[in-house]
Amino acid sequence: MRLTAETLPAQLRQRLLRGYLVTGDEPLRLGEAADAVRQAARGAGFSEREVHFIERASDWEDVWAAAATRSLFGARRILDLRLGSARPGTAGSAALLALLKSDDPDTLLLVTAPRLDRDAQASEWVRGFEGAGAWVQIWPVDRERLTAWLRERARALKLEADDAALEALAVRTEGNLLAADQELRRLALDATGAVSAAAVVAGAGDSARFDVFKLGETVLAGATARALRMLEALRAEGTEPTLVLWALTKTLRELWQAREGVARAANPWQRQGAALERAQRRIPRLSFAQLARRAERADRLIKGRLSGNPWDELALLVTELCAQPVMPPPAP
Repeated sequence: MRLTAETLPAQLRQRLLRGYLVTGDEPLRLGEAADAVRQAARGAGFSEREVHFIERASDWEDVWAAAATRSLFGARRILDLRLGSARPGTAGSAALLALLKSDDPDTLLLVTAPRLDRDAQASEWVRGFEGAGAWVQIWPVDRERLTAWLRERARALKLEADDAALEALAVRTEGNLLAADQELRRLALDATGAVSAAAVVAGAGDSARFDVFKLGETVLAGATARALRMLEALRAEGTEPTLVLWALTKTLRELWQAREGVARAANPWQRQGAALERAQRRIPRLSFAQLARRAERADRLIKGRLSGNPWDELALLVTELCAQPVMPPPAP
């Protein structure tokens, strides 16, 4: 079966399955889902746990050895495998399938791994978890749901915070759920009453973790103000402007392909379907020739072939990609 972070607790209350595969790139939610499985297993008498970090193909030999070894005291155990890659390889796939098919009732298999791409999702070992156990997909909390997520966490901590406070915390920790959770816990310890937005701003650092992929998705969506804030955060974090320009030119190609009717199946970006849908509506207002000149000018600034600040040019490129008119770049 397939589960999510939200549906996993209810399933665990019903019964324990043979094995659980937990995948995703959000460390806080991934860790909490795995902890929920371990807690349920301990409640069912699985008192021992063996942890294996899988980084190389040879690591699977240790897993085979552990699977073949029974506890001297006959204790039930959790075989906890941490995959460094979403592709365990031939040896790993064989080991996982064999463990899932094992009739050993005293071993529960728990595997955590990064987010699976489309090919990995269709692999035999993942289907094995769906058939004999559960595959728990962990997704990030997007900006639209972050305030509600914070409200739920605050309620669990018995922290009273108004909507303005939660929104302020969402802005300052966007993309970093670990930082958001830590700040909520700090506020819960320090608060003597309802937490205000001013208290959040005074106590929380700007922990927003922006990366170039999220910048590209935001530009596709046409969210100018947010994209510029992300650009400034990347600049403050010391991100190389070459990497930012790469992301923006990739977004420019996405927009061009959308205009030309290139099949979306060829789109290499993940989770950008909705953003690309919104981009379709403003494509007729874009001057692709001007955008190309702007990107070329930014490249020359980065390489020192022109005098000026490349980040200023990148900000203009972001603005124009969001279909906000600015002065055209100077002729080369």
